[in-house]
Amino acid sequence: MEYFKLPKNTARLIVLQRIELTSPFLRKLRKLFGRYVFSSFITKYFLNPSYIGKEYYRVMLKEFLSIEQFINQNDKSFLSIGAGVGGLEIIINNTFKNNNYYFIERNFISKKVRYGWGGMVNSEGYNNLELQKDFLITNEMSESQINIFDYDKDTLPEKKFDVIISLLSLDYHYDFNLYSEYLKKISKDDTKIIFDTIRADYFKKIFKNVNIIRSDTNVIHKSKRILCSHFLN
Repeated sequence: MEYFKLPKNTARLIVLQRIELTSPFLRKLRKLFGRYVFSSFITKYFLNPSYIGKEYYRVMLKEFLSIEQFINQNDKSFLSIGAGVGGLEIIINNTFKNNNYYFIERNFISKKVRYGWGGMVNSEGYNNLELQKDFLITNEMSESQINIFDYDKDTLPEKKFDVIISLLSLDYHYDFNLYSEYLKKISKDDTKIIFDTIRADYFKKIFKNVNIIRSDTNVIHKSKRILCSHFLN
């Protein structure tokens, strides 16, 4: 697999999550006409799902390669927080078979994109859970492997996970402390928790093990990708 299969409505959703996947021309149109016109009209008529499928796969493969060495065949239970439609999880599944995937998502599209966070309110969402499930199944994940939880409506899963992943979401769009008590409940001492943050040193007082596995410095919102394990308290 070198691309994701995408119907047009899923391609539109992915572009709302990741504007960088569109062509330079469409990015100019978004800047010129604004988010509302772009999402309501331009993406409806001018997107190329095949192009978006290839670009999304390319970006997710890069994300996968940044964490590949830290996961293995013994990791069977994955939790993803804010995964978008789940392209990274598909690549993980194609590499390490027979895993179970749990997703915690919000089931609406925010009118604005805001970076960073303030306070304890997780008020943004950029997903459609029906489209997410269809995308996962279309791209060769078995329905029996998929467990999707609506953050606003569902009781969140309370089982122990081997790997917890939240790239460009947890402590990037909202404060880690929003999930801290929940993560303690669902973590073992050797659970691998992987996420992006602008304050890597802060987590040395929360976890016994904190390793920086990638640094993004050539972007507006500079961050470090860290792998943590073993809550101290």
